[in-house]
Amino acid sequence: MVQDALDDAKERMQAAIRVLKDALTGVRTGRAAPSLVDRIDVEYYGVPTPLQQIAGISVPEPRVLAIRPFDQSSLKEIERAIFASDLGLTPSNDGKVIRLILPMLTEDRRRDLIKVSGARVEDARIAVRNIRRDVLNDLRDFEKEKMITEDDLSRGQKKVQELTDSIINEMNEIGKRKEEEIMQV
Repeated sequence: MVQDALDDAKERMQAAIRVLKDALTGVRTGRAAPSLVDRIDVEYYGVPTPLQQIAGISVPEPRVLAIRPFDQSSLKEIERAIFASDLGLTPSNDGKVIRLILPMLTEDRRRDLIKVSGARVEDARIAVRNIRRDVLNDLRDFEKEKMITEDDLSRGQKKVQELTDSIINEMNEIGKRKEEEIMQV
């Protein structure tokens, strides 16, 4: 019973780490990466479609993203979606390829991006603490219903806290790496 709750908590906390990593890939650094546009959905024949499904994305230069639509008629829709995104980039269109030129980040912009990444790490930590709370409540309920002993409850609480601490430490490391990547000139 306790082990099942711990396994569930571990699985949910690992999912929170995956969500954090996905969220941080969308935070722009000084280099171009196709992951910057992963979250952009394009209105394609009336259906919101992920950009990578309707266009090839490449990095011809360190600060340039080239987006080559598979269907040239979707060029304008892709441009609209990029404008509507929170990237803050202006696409340039030559009729076949959309280029996104990433400007050099200023010191102020880098600090803003660090705040954004820090907020995403904090959101992930909150999610993990909520998972911990839920699992601890489940363990207390098991003990009240005499499904586990008081000793099992105590051991389970200790293991949940150890798991939470290790996951939060891993999230902090991910956040530090992202900060270093942002501050890299």
